Amino acid sequence: MSSHRLLFSGLWTIGRTRWISRLHEGKHGCGRAFFSSGKPKVCIVGGGPAGFYTAQHLIKACQDAEVDIYERLPVPFGLVRFGVAPDHPEVKNVINTFTQTAKQSGCSFYGNVNVGKDVSIQELQQAYHAVVLSYGAEGNRTMGVPGEDLAGVYSAKDFVGWYNGLPNCQQLRPDLSCETAVILGQGNVALDIARILLSPVDVLKKTDITQPALEALTKSQIRRVLIVGRRGPAQIACTIKEVREMVNLPDTRPEMVAADFQGLREVVKDLPRPRKRLTELMLKTALETPGEKEQERRNKASRVWAFRFFRSPVEILANPDNNRAAGIRLAVNKLEGSGEGAQAVLTGEVEDVACGLVISSIGYKSLPIDPSVPFDSRKAIVPNNMGRVQQAAGLYCSGWLKTGPTGVIATTMNNSFDTARSLMEDMDSGMLDVSAAKPGSQNISGLLEKRGVIPVIFSDWEKIDSVEISRGEATGKPREKLLSVEEMLQVTRQ
Repeated sequence: MSSHRLLFSGLWTIGRTRWISRLHEGKHGCGRAFFSSGKPKVCIVGGGPAGFYTAQHLIKACQDAEVDIYERLPVPFGLVRFGVAPDHPEVKNVINTFTQTAKQSGCSFYGNVNVGKDVSIQELQQAYHAVVLSYGAEGNRTMGVPGEDLAGVYSAKDFVGWYNGLPNCQQLRPDLSCETAVILGQGNVALDIARILLSPVDVLKKTDITQPALEALTKSQIRRVLIVGRRGPAQIACTIKEVREMVNLPDTRPEMVAADFQGLREVVKDLPRPRKRLTELMLKTALETPGEKEQERRNKASRVWAFRFFRSPVEILANPDNNRAAGIRLAVNKLEGSGEGAQAVLTGEVEDVACGLVISSIGYKSLPIDPSVPFDSRKAIVPNNMGRVQQAAGLYCSGWLKTGPTGVIATTMNNSFDTARSLMEDMDSGMLDVSAAKPGSQNISGLLEKRGVIPVIFSDWEKIDSVEISRGEATGKPREKLLSVEEMLQVTRQ
């Protein structure tokens, strides 16, 4: 049994007693009786944005529904907690909405439950009328080039998880003693990482970035970050907000290649408005002479960031000892076609860039959870029709597992609402039979107890939340996150 399941015998006994007493009282963490019959019982696997948005819509649309959210970690909110950049606190305000959902009488949160390991999908299907898979995309897309396993090469998911406090990324301890970092990919996550690497530490000290990451960034020698993309500026995947933040980042200056923007002025007027505004900002940054005040700011800057377009990774180059990244070989591309559909084609040229840190930000991917669940390994999604899992009655999916890792939180909200609507339509049409009583969490809690798993309910999470906020206040931060599952569980059992 893993160490975080049994911290020590005292905590185990306390947690077990509390859980069983709730079961005997017929209550869960919100104080609602769960021995009712004839109510639709829905289980959601994954406590991130997709899970909570799906729950929110179901509870609003069907007030007698009982919705249980199961989450692998003891803490809720998924990528809102572990993916959103520390210096974007406004994006995390959605947690307030999720908290309201969790406190609805029809909703229960059960953290510290690893579906697929602690309990199977089949067992959930037996206990609930419907199961919604919303566990996101925790896998990494690999580059598939020699040297990507060298020290100094990281996936964006792991690097972001490191500075955001994801427990299984805390062993990363990246070496930031090099001068140049290369980030492969030009989406918002790539720009988030570039911004964190180059931000003044005084700015980061006021965020919820983890203390180990803050200490590492304080000692960082990185002065130059290249953000590399295989296509051109007209196909860049980030949004204008992120580029504007880079342009205005204190103590930095942009370093663009003017030739990359050749011919772009002629086509910018015909682009859709969001793409047009983004392209105009990049053109201004790359080609226009800045005003006196901006030029003075750039002259004083000690750090540099740059987009590098028309480049694809070929190989990570090792140091003489062949044990660390010392550079990257990039293929030089040209574009065939135009606009969003333009394709990068190899020219046969390559260029080498010296760097000691390489971060691959080419996308997350979902992983299969259970052999019984259909999974498209090529697209890395569960095959579905509007959230209905194909050839699996009563099984649904939402979020990135449904669509692939695209869009922002608002995109996830809309696609999760769509899944909830599909489920409601199936109940209304009789395609999903909710007439027979189902045991729901009553049954699952018994299985978990036998297997030595103590779920973390929402009031337990609020204890963790309170401790983190209190620790943060001591140093002027919004919170200081607990960094291990063991630490989180210890707080919940007090």
